[in-house]
Amino acid sequence: MKELEALVGAWRSSGETVDEPVVRIEGSDVYEWLPGGHFLLHHVDVALDGRRYQALEVFEGDVARSYDSDGATGTMTVALDAPGVLLLAGPDTRARLTVGADRMAARWERLESGRWRHWMDMRFTRESSPRSPAAATP
Repeated sequence: MKELEALVGAWRSSGETVDEPVVRIEGSDVYEWLPGGHFLLHHVDVALDGRRYQALEVFEGDVARSYDSDGATGTMTVALDAPGVLLLAGPDTRARLTVGADRMAARWERLESGRWRHWMDMRFTRESSPRSPAAATP
């Protein structure tokens, strides 16, 4: 779980899909440790071309489970590809997150007709400093 520490904090998020019609994404992402430091919570609150979309993702070691405002759920595996690079992979979507101290970028792909295709790009700028799992413990 310590490789997820770099995500912790509040981020301003923006991005877009790559295919027509392009969907623009603006909002915020917040990552925080559940007290005890065993689970990382990811809160998503964005507008997709003006339509509000919210999600909660729970990182449990090498698995992330998501629940969203459209009623969808999902499960992805989580792996460290290199220092500062996380891979998320589900049955039909995957992402490569490159995390820096104050910036993060994500390239998402979708499985279409048996081939992985570039789907969207996201950019994140840190808005607040991270809290460690120890700080989240009462």
